[in-house]
Amino acid sequence: MVSKKIYYIISIILFVQTVSPVWAQQDSLTVAIDSSQISVINFTDDLSKKYVGDEFDYNTVEGEAENFLSRALNWIFNGLQRLFGITINPQLAKVLENIIYIVLIAITIYVVTRVLVGKDAVSFFRKKNTLVAPMHISEEHIEKIDLDALITGAITEKNYRLAIRYMYLKALQDLSLKKIIDYHFEKTNADYYREIADITIKKRFNRVSYLYDYIWYGKFELDKNAYLHAKESFDKLNDKMKHFG
Repeated sequence: MVSKKIYYIISIILFVQTVSPVWAQQDSLTVAIDSSQISVINFTDDLSKKYVGDEFDYNTVEGEAENFLSRALNWIFNGLQRLFGITINPQLAKVLENIIYIVLIAITIYVVTRVLVGKDAVSFFRKKNTLVAPMHISEEHIEKIDLDALITGAITEKNYRLAIRYMYLKALQDLSLKKIIDYHFEKTNADYYREIADITIKKRFNRVSYLYDYIWYGKFELDKNAYLHAKESFDKLNDKMKHFG
């Protein structure tokens, strides 16, 4: 029993020696009070007049977000404001910028077209109503059409591509009247070629069929010299048909 009491007493003494420095440190803590003086600064009434200039203009976006055109327009607008006191409304400035974009795009398209097409770009965009045969032309009943008058009209208008179309229909019309072919609007050139018995007419018809397909369906534009060269093949076919039968 005595030994246990001694053990408890020694344990209590060691515990008190361990925690007593902590209590001593906590009791010795002090709080410092800041006694420095605070000065109040007031903004002046002319603050808006003091900070002027482009570097304080936060309505203008600069840097990588602006392209060259936007920076150029801002420079022009700022110059107008400094020299003449003219202020451009932001909405109006945006409209002017869009108009300039449209003009630049139109100029670019014109230049590219001029380079690629190799002719007057204005005529390239002009609607050509004469390229298409008149609506009253029906290939179902070409025997009732005055194709000679249509050929003459197309040549007068210098629409040589359309003239070739009429000349081919005229060749089919003549072949049908001569009973060399049995014309039907759903038949193909190959069908007519097989129906032609005369070797020379067959050969010359094959030539004009090739020219017609290439010029009309290939949308190949003709000048006068090219038209006259193609016309020679049609003339040879017509000459042969005149002496047929």
